[in-house]
Amino acid sequence: MPLQPHESAFTRKPEPPRRVPVLADDAAALAAARTLADDLAEAAVTRDLDRRLPFAEIERFTETGLWAITVPCEYGGPGVSAATVAQVIAIIAAADGSIGQIPQNHFYALEVLRNGGTEAQKRDLYGRVLAGERFGNALAEIGQRDHTRRTRLVRDPSGWTVEGRKYYCTGSLFAHRIPVMANAEEGGRAVAYLVFIPRDATGVTLVDDWDGFGQRITGSGSILFECVRVEPDWVVPFQASMDRPTAIGPFAQILHAGIDLGIGQGAFAATLPFVRDRARPWIDSGVARASEDPLTLHALGDVRVRLAAADALLERAGRFVDAAQGEPDADSVAAASVAVAEARAFSHRAGLLAANTLLELGGTSATDRAEALDRYWRNVRTHTLHDPVRWKYHWIGAYHLEGRLPPRHGAL
Repeated sequence: MPLQPHESAFTRKPEPPRRVPVLADDAAALAAARTLADDLAEAAVTRDLDRRLPFAEIERFTETGLWAITVPCEYGGPGVSAATVAQVIAIIAAADGSIGQIPQNHFYALEVLRNGGTEAQKRDLYGRVLAGERFGNALAEIGQRDHTRRTRLVRDPSGWTVEGRKYYCTGSLFAHRIPVMANAEEGGRAVAYLVFIPRDATGVTLVDDWDGFGQRITGSGSILFECVRVEPDWVVPFQASMDRPTAIGPFAQILHAGIDLGIGQGAFAATLPFVRDRARPWIDSGVARASEDPLTLHALGDVRVRLAAADALLERAGRFVDAAQGEPDADSVAAASVAVAEARAFSHRAGLLAANTLLELGGTSATDRAEALDRYWRNVRTHTLHDPVRWKYHWIGAYHLEGRLPPRHGAL
């Protein structure tokens, strides 16, 4: 469906940041997420059908304090576990898959900051998050077959600038700062940095051109950076944090697993009342109600077991990520990467199965446009294309068979 005229980056900006509550602990974060999810679920269908960008919903999300849950305790935040962050995302994604994805890169940027930022940068940027700021992202680029980064950080005696174009900039329409991945020339090679650029900086143009069939309200469009002046204290090393063992990659990936799991859980929750109240049994089943059909019950049981297994793998992977964050070395980071890959591979399959099963058991009436039950399939299918699951299985096998350590590029 073509993009419709609506309130977008050209006509609306996020509200000025307001200080957020600091949630006490992991349990408080999960409780806040559940309360918010109940609120977000009410208009999820309308947002998807009308492609209504969730500016107000993101403000409510921020006001819960959930966007600050990864700020370390020593900087004034609750510093919750990796598994809790992933579960928070899953809870929100079950209510609205698009909104569940929006904070993923915010948390990713904070993990890059934790590993590569100076003390002054951490005090500043963590403080901004506690004061209610949200970070978007400008990481990915399209238009060429290779993965070479074209966006440049130019250091000149007259000042530093960023120049380039990014796509898949999820969450940036709702952000106060946009962390931009850019390369600087150093010693004849390109070195990557993450540059925390204010959204309203001169030369920054946000374009609401995301037109995917799923995750429709994530704001994952383009951003153009035209000779954008940047301050040195906005620039956080990235390449250095990937050249040594850090948990940046597995931390990012466990959040993606949470998105897939959550959408699958939402699909399963939507399947149950539909089967109980509306679906018809197949003529060969010999039963009066779809809920009595033995093949239907088998299919529901299969989905439930797979989602429960994905949830358990997510919890297990979180413990590996926490260990790698606490004592990062080649072995702990590799173990975390593989554990997260296992969780991600399983949540990928379980999420797709749950969304497919909703439509299969619901039958033709489940395709009613007004109910948008297809949004679960569209959302999880779109998000699971983020990076190929086939390569996760490859590195899982290589690690367990031969002890080969997976790459640390962050996309395993």
